[in-house]
Amino acid sequence: MKERIQELARQYYPNSIEQRRYLHQHPELSFEEVQTGRYIAARLQELGIEHRHGVAENGVVALIKGRNPKKKVVALRADMDALPIQETNQVAYKSQRAGIMHACGHDVHTASLLGTARILHELRDRFEGTVKCIFQPGEEKLPGGASIMIKEGVLERPKPVSIFGQHVHPPLRAGLIGLKPGIYMASSDEIYVTVKGKGGHGAMPQECIDPVVITAQIIVALQQIISRYADPAIPSVLTFGKINTTGGATNIIPNEVKLEGTFRTMHEKWRSEAHKRMKKMAESIAKSMGRLFRTSHAGLFLPPWHG
Repeated sequence: MKERIQELARQYYPNSIEQRRYLHQHPELSFEEVQTGRYIAARLQELGIEHRHGVAENGVVALIKGRNPKKKVVALRADMDALPIQETNQVAYKSQRAGIMHACGHDVHTASLLGTARILHELRDRFEGTVKCIFQPGEEKLPGGASIMIKEGVLERPKPVSIFGQHVHPPLRAGLIGLKPGIYMASSDEIYVTVKGKGGHGAMPQECIDPVVITAQIIVALQQIISRYADPAIPSVLTFGKINTTGGATNIIPNEVKLEGTFRTMHEKWRSEAHKRMKKMAESIAKSMGRLFRTSHAGLFLPPWHG
């Protein structure tokens, strides 16, 4: 059986490369994977694999039934959305969509699961049980597509006893896979902060409440949540990757700054505590810097934490 799987993998490898490159050329953002979903469904249709398209809008679920299909059900999962990133690579299969790129490997995940489904379908008479293949939309955006698919019953009818997902890892040499016991992937929270100040001319900062300076203080201070409050034995990461001002110029202080980031950890109790500390610290900084002015309009808006 092992030798036959390896033989088929070598045989279908060029086709998987072709599919991956097509997906890379035609990326779609989270919950916008209309053409990607159709492409997956079309490939499964060509192979005669039973499937359902439209789960969580663009997701696809396929069933490969072996002998005694009710005996055991195992699920395989791949995500299918891309990121809002402009691709600058100069390759033949470069993204054809401005500002969108498969920079996180979901094109590889999808092509790999399509190839796996093809092999399993061809060998369905040689294993018992059922393999459920889940092509998940919206992995890069909260609430995640996984939660929506679960609500729509993707883990029922039939119910898998286990589920396996994979993710590319460039540091590993091609042909190898990485495994480790215990927890591996961290929780992922999205952080959205709006700092409201009082704009004005950059040459007269005394007449303003500068949200850029307040935001800078918040970014630096919040790193202490990790360095001075987190248990060093608990992996934690706090990263801010996007800052935008509403108005503002080289000589103009804006009225507002929007800050976006991510917080990741592997400990739920610490995660809850960190949320509270971040909110309290950010609000305190904004309040203290706004109090310097009698006409203070400084404020902080923190939407409900995702997670």
